[in-house]
Formats: sequence, C-alpha cells, structure tokens
Amino acid sequence: MEDYIVKLIGKRIAGDIVLSENPSNSLKKWREYFEVSQADMAKSMGVSPSVISDYEKGRRMPGVGFMQRYVKSLLEIDRLRGWRKVSSMAASLGIVPGVVIDMMEFERPLTFEELVETVKGIHLNPEVKSSRLVYGYTIVDSINAILSLSGIQFSILFGATPERAIIFTKVQAGRSPMVAVRVAPVKPNIVVIHGPQSSVDPLAVELARREGIPLILSLARDVGELKDLLRTVARRHASQLA
Repeated sequence: MEDYIVKLIGKRIAGDIVLSENPSNSLKKWREYFEVSQADMAKSMGVSPSVISDYEKGRRMPGVGFMQRYVKSLLEIDRLRGWRKVSSMAASLGIVPGVVIDMMEFERPLTFEELVETVKGIHLNPEVKSSRLVYGYTIVDSINAILSLSGIQFSILFGATPERAIIFTKVQAGRSPMVAVRVAPVKPNIVVIHGPQSSVDPLAVELARREGIPLILSLARDVGELKDLLRTVARRHASQLA
C-alpha cells in the first residue's frame, strides 16, 4: 500500500475523532470498523485492555498523543491483515492505484522560489508571478492520471489543500497535463512538469499563462531524485519546527 494513501486515511480517521462531539464513541467506532478487539488494540498500543475500555467509555479523555497511537495501531493491524480496510476506504474515496507517486503536506509552506530551487526548476512562464505559498505537493504519473481519472477523481490529487504543487512526471510535451488542469474545477497553485526542456510544447506554456498558473520544468535526474528532493526539504522544515 502506498505510503501517501495510508497517511491520507490515517488523517481522515484522526480528523473524525478530533471533530467528533463524542471522541470516545468515535474511537470505538473506528476500532470496530477495523474489526479489532480491545485486547488486540491494547496489545498493539502496549497498554492494558482496561485502558482502552476507559477511553472508549469516556472515563478518560483522549489527548493528541493517545489518538495518534490509537490510529497508528489501527493502521498497523490492518497492514498485518493485508490492508483490507484501508484498501476499501481508498476505493470509496476514488483513489486510483498507480496515479499518485507521492503526496505530502509541508509542516510549513514553501515560497514559490523555494519550490523552484527544490525541484531544480526552470520557470517557463516568468510573466506569471506567484507570491502564493505552497502547502504541499503531489507527484503524479501523468499517463496513468490522464487515462484513469475522471474530472471528479482529479480532486484527489489535491490532498488536504489545493494550495499545492501538482508535479506531472513522464511528460513528453506538457500539453496533456495542462489541458487536464484547465478543465479541472479546482486549480493547483503551481504546476511542475518533469521532462526534457526541448520537448515542452508552447501550447502548454500558453495554457498555463491563461490560467495564471506558474509552470515549472524540473531538471531532476529522474522521478526518484525528484521525490527525494521534496521529501528532504519537508523533513528539514519539520525538524526546524520541532
């Protein structure tokens, strides 16, 4: 199971618990949805079954730390069972396997200039200025995205917020990704394409200009390097805020 899917599902579960009017009932609901007994949950978390019972019956109020451990334990148990529940939840959200290569939210947003530097980028339409912050990124297999995603499913690429960079890989000319962005109901802050500079279609640049979206060409060696560059800056920012 892709790491970004597990994190996305985990955040949705945690958010449901935090925003619930009765967090205790929400804890129990998710444990039962994942078909985990109190004894198995307690074993996974390293506590006694009575502790799980106390939280689920409202005798104790869960803090952030406990909820994080609770959700992580549910996901770990599901991993050991072959991702049965996570796979079902991903399908219900319209997540298509093989489309998203990586997705992450930054602990603190990047400026446009920081993003361009991180991806070893060239700004292809410098007349489109951007002072908007970038709160996350999604690396996409452009071929699978274009072949597999409907207009509604395209919104899955935006993760927690549309104020992000959508990074299309396996790009030959850039025209198809920009057509997809142009017809999408929600627009990203920035579009990054990964491919040789000489093959960028002028139409792709023009479409980005008309949409007012900065278009960046990444000169990273390959998709693996591109992913590593973004994850490195995300980890660095997280450690600075710790």
